[in-house]
Amino acid sequence: MLDDELPGLMLLKMLCEQMPELEVVKAFNSPQLLLQEQAGLEYDLLITDIEMPGMNGLQVADALKGKAIIFTTAYKNFAVDAFDRDAVDYVVKPVKQERLQQAVQKVAGRMAKPEPAAPKQIQLNTDKGKALINVDSIFCMFTSKIDSRDKILFLNDGSKITAKNCSFEKLLDMLPEKDFCRVNKKAIIAIKHVQFYAHDIITADRLLPDGTHYTFALSEIYRNDFIKKVKI
Repeated sequence: MLDDELPGLMLLKMLCEQMPELEVVKAFNSPQLLLQEQAGLEYDLLITDIEMPGMNGLQVADALKGKAIIFTTAYKNFAVDAFDRDAVDYVVKPVKQERLQQAVQKVAGRMAKPEPAAPKQIQLNTDKGKALINVDSIFCMFTSKIDSRDKILFLNDGSKITAKNCSFEKLLDMLPEKDFCRVNKKAIIAIKHVQFYAHDIITADRLLPDGTHYTFALSEIYRNDFIKKVKI
């Protein structure tokens, strides 16, 4: 935080220390000193006054890239300049706890990272070379009966792909977590293909060549994770 007037700086520091979501890294009463030291500080947010001798808060904001800024000032006429610099908020002095809390919540909202987009394809080393496989096309995966290091992917069109030397852990890391679940030591299933399930067995919506439904043993060690995912 930055304010050339010590009473204002101490008040701001006190207000911030009352917010559990904030950690005050350092307080400065000189813009020049802040810029000298800021490279060695780990912080995400700067709360700064605007009107200061020698260098104002707008100039400080121009010098800092990638940091969230909340401006505090006794003057309302700087608002346009502040928001031109993509300020998170502009708090008019005297700073009140509730108003500062609102500004900090805006920072938290801006900094919240969206969930990464689910991958549409995964790349695997197969018995036929490298392959790009659409995630939505995968029905289930089994450990190969020929070599347990390999996994057999059953696709919705009835075809199969052998993933060479690939663990279930590696496969699950590549796939959308909420869409696939390991159900026993030898199988993973796409949740969208679950039709029924009981305590120890899962019935899928796809049919075997003889007209019966695919079924999967549901092991106790994986049951809780499976139930969580089918209930989402």
